[in-house]
Amino acid sequence: MQLRPLGKTGLSIAPLVFGGNVFGWTADEKTSFDLLDAFAGAGFNAIDTADVYSRWAPGHEGGESEAIIGKWLKRSGISRDKVVIVTKVGSDMGQGRTDLRREWIVEAVENSLKRLQTDHIDLYLSHWPDAETPYEETLEAHADLVKAGKVRAFGASNLDAGQLRASFEAADRAGLPRYGALQPEYNLYDRAAFEGPLAELCLEEGLGVITYFSLAKGFLTGKYRAAADAEGKARGGDIPAYLDDKGLRVLAALDAVSAQTGAKPAEIALAWLMAKPAVTAPIASATSLAQLDSLVKAATLKLDAGQMAMLDEAGA
Repeated sequence: MQLRPLGKTGLSIAPLVFGGNVFGWTADEKTSFDLLDAFAGAGFNAIDTADVYSRWAPGHEGGESEAIIGKWLKRSGISRDKVVIVTKVGSDMGQGRTDLRREWIVEAVENSLKRLQTDHIDLYLSHWPDAETPYEETLEAHADLVKAGKVRAFGASNLDAGQLRASFEAADRAGLPRYGALQPEYNLYDRAAFEGPLAELCLEEGLGVITYFSLAKGFLTGKYRAAADAEGKARGGDIPAYLDDKGLRVLAALDAVSAQTGAKPAEIALAWLMAKPAVTAPIASATSLAQLDSLVKAATLKLDAGQMAMLDEAGA
């Protein structure tokens, strides 16, 4: 598997990241272990999670995903240096607010390390902007974790171009290291927030970029063609918003490229992201081995210029 440098972080990852939001939620422990075994066995090395996964589920308190990954790391026998663990801090874990205060980061990282059953996190991300906490306080906390060996690199998620630039300026003023990676929402349908100033800033500053909701909450798999198709699904309530004129154009383009390549829509949507110069790797989830087998094929799918242009135009 050809690894890609994750910006200037010093980390290298395969061109697809496994989305661990499903672990302990829509994938039970055994299924999660099977999926992780298959993912690693196919030559991929990066797993994305967060302390808050899956706090939204009834009866959950957060940390379920990290705990399953930790158990898998212990039982898999895979050398720790062969796995890149990405997790996040800053979501409400009961504090009642988005929280990037130094005090919380220092507490939260220990909780994550314990659940993950490891002595270090490869990439630690500030999950959401915290308007009440100065960038300098958050960045210094992250930098101290790197010095202590508890974190290898750090970055952010859900920042717009202005916020990311402000974080750089704050780091430079304080003599602190900058965020080295970004995790934005970006896919063939949801493009406006990343394309343009934010993508350009990431390229200009050499940030590693791993995209979330890379399949638009499942819409880009092509299995939802009408609102009724989503009924009873875990994220079914999100699907109708995609079934507008643009969404139908995107599905038509995916169908056209599928007819040309023999690849499935999800594979094409991920390959489109992998071909974008500002993107290091998309994140995608699976809840069955059949789904995972399809997703990993995206890493070897090469779209030609005409196919890229068709997809670009459909989702513009």
